[in-house]
Amino acid sequence: MTDQKVTRPDEVSADTAVMRALKKIRVPATQRNRELGLLLFAIAVYGSAIVLVQLGVNGVVESGYLMLAGIPALLALVVHVVLRLRARDADPFVLPIATVLTGLGIAMIYRIDLAVGLKGWDATAIRQIAWASIALVAALLVVIFVRNYRVLFRYTYLSGLVGILLLLLPFVPGLGTEQNADVWVSLGFVSFQPGELAKIALAIFFAGYLVRTRESLTSTGTRFLFMTWPRARELGPLLIIWLVSLGIIVLQRDLGTGLLIFGMFVAMLYVATGKTSWVLIGVVLAATGAFLASRVLPYVRGRFENWLDAFNPAVVDADGGSYQLTQGIFGLAHGGLFGTGLGQGRPYITPLSQSDYIVPSLGEELGLVGLFAILALYMVFTSRGIRVGLAGQDDFGKLLATGFSFTIALQVFIMVGGVTRVIPLTGLTTPFLAAGGSSLVANWIIVAFLLRISDAVRSRPRVVIG
Repeated sequence: MTDQKVTRPDEVSADTAVMRALKKIRVPATQRNRELGLLLFAIAVYGSAIVLVQLGVNGVVESGYLMLAGIPALLALVVHVVLRLRARDADPFVLPIATVLTGLGIAMIYRIDLAVGLKGWDATAIRQIAWASIALVAALLVVIFVRNYRVLFRYTYLSGLVGILLLLLPFVPGLGTEQNADVWVSLGFVSFQPGELAKIALAIFFAGYLVRTRESLTSTGTRFLFMTWPRARELGPLLIIWLVSLGIIVLQRDLGTGLLIFGMFVAMLYVATGKTSWVLIGVVLAATGAFLASRVLPYVRGRFENWLDAFNPAVVDADGGSYQLTQGIFGLAHGGLFGTGLGQGRPYITPLSQSDYIVPSLGEELGLVGLFAILALYMVFTSRGIRVGLAGQDDFGKLLATGFSFTIALQVFIMVGGVTRVIPLTGLTTPFLAAGGSSLVANWIIVAFLLRISDAVRSRPRVVIG
């Protein structure tokens, strides 16, 4: 009789664990390989833009500046390596798109610095490179330490409190700065906009709050005009956020941030409830708030006058008039379809061409084709974020990813619409492109959260019914 070896259960489990580990090692990381290819292409576009700017303005290539500009690119590769180790299933498009947009912004800011003769730390592009490096380090820390984004759900109301305190920070004596809008805080060695970080905290608060109260918000209402309208008592949260947004517009003289926060809440409310009536009510409230502000607040009324009658010589030459707006439009017209070429236009003629008017600056030298390519990148970025939200089985992650993605999309629409005279101009920054450290850090933290959420969505087991 042949002896048969009896396999113990612990040996079977050990063999299974070993096989799983070996399989995980052998299976190629398809998403990360795709991300690496796109990231290398994004870095190539970034480096080429810097070289073209140098050739277009000076006619020579400065290798020293190229090495300095390569620091954010190197950090982006470090983020990619960490994703391979910590988040193998994260979305492969988010990091490359954010990298190429940041690089194009640095290249255009550098081009304007060369035109006006700024060098060293006085150059806006040098500070933008420093801020981009800080932003990537912040994103890296989020990817490493926020391994489970669902823990943020525990801090829903704390996040709301932090968001409100950040918005009120410019009113603290000794911290606020004298600007056109009360949105800046100075710590002596650095100034930043706490509202940029506030939008992240408020997005976490909105997501957690809507998960907790969705049942009451989706309760049966009144059926009218083929839609179910919410009852009066469910309108309370929307009216509160509306009043907060109006308070930001009145107290901080910041039309953009007020619209951004209110729009983000309405979008997340629609995703949470699925009711179109919430969107229509939100649009009516936003239009009502803008109308009231234009009638009561002089600076908002001035924005509307510049928008409606931009090319009137009296409006152009007025203090705070439409000179900046018209110069940006003329720059876009000068660029035409294919642009003047990097380093060959005159974007520096427009005031604040490196920050508020970075889009017309890029449009002048890259043309309508180049500008549409940039807008397409934003569209892909937003669609990937919304796709992450729709694919998730966790309501909190779904709302958080959608809220972050819509915030970027709405901010782009507000800025591009403002400089092209589609809507009145506000005081926001174009994500990733415009000069400004606060916005850059906040947007890269959003990138890190989207990467974390997408990894959790893809790696989470799905229930198959069959």
